[in-house]
Amino acid sequence: MKHPTSTAQLDWVNTLPSPEQTFGQSLDAAQTLQCLQAWAQAGWLRRLDAALAAQLLRLQAQASPALLVAAAFLAHMEGRGHTCLPLSTLLQAPSAGLAWLGWPAVALQGEQGLTRVWAQLPATLDGWRQALNSPSHAHLLRHAAAADAGQPLVLGGTGDAPLLYLRRYAAYEQRVGRGLRERALQRLPVPQAAAREWLDRLFGPVDPAATDWQRLACALALRAPLAVITGGPGTGKTYTAARLLALQLALHTGPTPLRVALAAPTGKAAARLKQSIDKALVDLPVPPDVLNLRTLVDGMGPARTLHSLLGARPDTRRLRHHAANPLDIDVLMVDEASMVHLEMMDALLAALPATARLVLLGDKDQLASVEAGAVLGELCRDAAQGAYGADTVAFAQAVSGQVPAAHFQVSTDTQTPVLAQVTTMLRRSHRFEGPIGALALAVNAGDAVQARQALAAHPQALAALRPATTQAVCALALAAWADYAQRVKDGPASASEHAPWVMGVLQAFDRMRLLCAVREGEWGVSGLNAAVQKALADQAGLPVGQGEWYAGRPVMVLRNDTQAGVFNGDVGVALAPADGQGLRVWFQDGDVLRSVAVMRLPDVQTAFAMTVHKSQGSEFAHTVLVLPPGGHEVLSRELAYTGITRARTQFTLVEAAEGLLEAALSRPSLRASGLGQWW
Repeated sequence: MKHPTSTAQLDWVNTLPSPEQTFGQSLDAAQTLQCLQAWAQAGWLRRLDAALAAQLLRLQAQASPALLVAAAFLAHMEGRGHTCLPLSTLLQAPSAGLAWLGWPAVALQGEQGLTRVWAQLPATLDGWRQALNSPSHAHLLRHAAAADAGQPLVLGGTGDAPLLYLRRYAAYEQRVGRGLRERALQRLPVPQAAAREWLDRLFGPVDPAATDWQRLACALALRAPLAVITGGPGTGKTYTAARLLALQLALHTGPTPLRVALAAPTGKAAARLKQSIDKALVDLPVPPDVLNLRTLVDGMGPARTLHSLLGARPDTRRLRHHAANPLDIDVLMVDEASMVHLEMMDALLAALPATARLVLLGDKDQLASVEAGAVLGELCRDAAQGAYGADTVAFAQAVSGQVPAAHFQVSTDTQTPVLAQVTTMLRRSHRFEGPIGALALAVNAGDAVQARQALAAHPQALAALRPATTQAVCALALAAWADYAQRVKDGPASASEHAPWVMGVLQAFDRMRLLCAVREGEWGVSGLNAAVQKALADQAGLPVGQGEWYAGRPVMVLRNDTQAGVFNGDVGVALAPADGQGLRVWFQDGDVLRSVAVMRLPDVQTAFAMTVHKSQGSEFAHTVLVLPPGGHEVLSRELAYTGITRARTQFTLVEAAEGLLEAALSRPSLRASGLGQWW
């Protein structure tokens, strides 16, 4: 959301008619709507948010001002990734409301500001219940437990923590909460002796001195048709997942071969999952005559995006696979589950056969999805504590030979969290034990002092520029991408060298990426892409022409196109084909190259820089995280953590102003949701 920042804009905001001047001391519904529309004009609300309130007033002329304000704020919250509006947030002081609304301080000022309108709203939860439960609202709002008669608003939550929903999000949350709970509670038959034998074969003998969380994760994943495996970068999530698939294949007794599907939210993440799983399975020291893992690898087919798996079509929101036409699979493994939003999880559960196993892999501390919901975060609420009950501990001991330490267990008089019994957190990083790992841990803990110390202590792997300039960012880009630009200019030595040349260009470009917190502006994706492109053209000779396309242009796909074989998030580079005719965008899938004519890719953007959100599921040798000035409202601890953990060997923090890292670490990203009430 763009907030007014110039003096002229602020002057314009202050000339809006004040409620007191126009309406008197109290506001009726029509006057309240005018305030909401004024906020939308100022850019604080979306026009869609004010339009919802207007529609409710058209449906019911007796709608209360409180209901209209709550509905507009609810829609605004949904646009910021929340699935509901906790009514308790409306009891805070107006100044506190700026944080969860994402509004500038000027929104408090004047009689048309938040402070003035807040004074008209109920001051207690009971007051809000009475205001929303008015008989005149019967066609606008219902309680979550009541029959759905098409009311656009739903009041759920608990008596102490009431939550207001848009109708469709209430339905999503109810179905997802119930579906995941049922899967977590269901117990599948497990041949414990055989499972223990195979775990010994796959992981080696049990070490009684330490808990092997990867081994434990495989054991716990056998007992229910839902398993959640979370952990930071380098903790071996896909390593564990490959052994889990081998274990399930070994124990499979059905009349047909084990049917496995691999999926992820983006094409890039799906491709990486497939490559990692295939390599891990092929490298397992299991003789083919004992367990034919090659058959499993070949039978899985390519990993797919969730949209592709469910059969998304461009002309409709309806999916090919749903409850009446479920997926034909025994096991579904979903990587980068932190990016799966509530609506997608609802569609996924609907399309999954009741007999199929669902395995979710992801880092609970990464950024949540762009769309509303933080499903993995809710699922992993107790992951760090373990919170294993006596039955889970007994099962783990029998099948894996290991017992989680006492502090990972719950006492006999404590209620056992349902989802915790099918969730395992991998706790040892096999890749991020060095400087990048130390920085990520400090950031994840919100410790800015420790983070600064880590940045200063390891100059070969970590660097910080503050306050930086865009010229400094361009200098980094020139140093990192000089080889890439030179390869583009040189071209292949011969037609037979074309494929190795393309591969070399792609690999040289992938050595670094600029990650931005925002899309627009000088410090956003658009501004830095333009600046870096010009710098590479002027100083490194990248052949940038007058048109949109040029040899060497890196692009990110912004829309799934199954016919072209590209998906949202794929990154490639435009290069001439072997015959030199025209340009094609080349993509790398492991050791395989594929290309698409540039004219078939209308929905792309230049990709020297990308948002942190878009980088999820990717890794780069050198990652540069750019924190923009005046961007405190978009910065968060999760954004910084996600950006840092995209780096394999080198990380640079760019701060356009002092204190931006501290601002990010002081803002953990919390999304309003009632999903956790189901377990």
